[in-house]
Amino acid sequence: MSTKYKLLALDMDGTVLNEEQKISEENRQAIAAAIEAGITVMFSTGRGVQTVLPYVEQLNLQSPLVSVNGSEVWRAPHELHKRVEMPREIIARLHKMAVETGSWYWAYSVAGLFNRDHWAESIEDNVWLKFGFWEENAELLSKIRAEVASWDLFEITNSNVNNIELNPKGISKGSGMLEVCKLQGIGMHEVIAMGDSLNDLSMIKAAGLGVAMGNAQEELKANADLVTVTNDEHGVAKIIREYMLNP
Repeated sequence: MSTKYKLLALDMDGTVLNEEQKISEENRQAIAAAIEAGITVMFSTGRGVQTVLPYVEQLNLQSPLVSVNGSEVWRAPHELHKRVEMPREIIARLHKMAVETGSWYWAYSVAGLFNRDHWAESIEDNVWLKFGFWEENAELLSKIRAEVASWDLFEITNSNVNNIELNPKGISKGSGMLEVCKLQGIGMHEVIAMGDSLNDLSMIKAAGLGVAMGNAQEELKANADLVTVTNDEHGVAKIIREYMLNP
């Protein structure tokens, strides 16, 4: 087997996970075959590491990991390489704004996930990584986006058309994948990256082959090198077979 691609970077929700939040047997078998062939398979996700590790263990991955949209880069599971924090005063400011707009909100800290129903007792006692808004009123969501954009402090993406995800400026899945490539001694041209939302855009554009899922947002599809089938149709397995195992 000879392939020019040495690493497969997978978004989780809407990509390797189906709509039941599971890894299909077809995807699992293809991932195992890629690893057996010497290809590094890893997750690059907006999730915090606590909710990623069960899937890492399920696939028996020993590879690097990009979590929280690039705010954390892991050399291997449980082995942190780099972390970029979001200042506590910024989290407090975002939290105040979310409460005032009445929107659903959530944030990741090193301790885990907090949201409107379960907020941190103390912002000061946490190390923060990402903040997000969920708002189904498109006009209000647009106003929130314009306001936070005016602060010029964030990378602004989403993992759904109804949300906004905020990371420190310069931090993205793309920046996280560049760190991983340095660790692996490879170039981004040797990476296949797959995703479905705008928080995948930076790595999709930087990768040697950027793949949008069939269920991806239209803007991501427009910027991808190719569009595959949906997450419920085992799109990950299809790309592995066509571009990594049988190039």
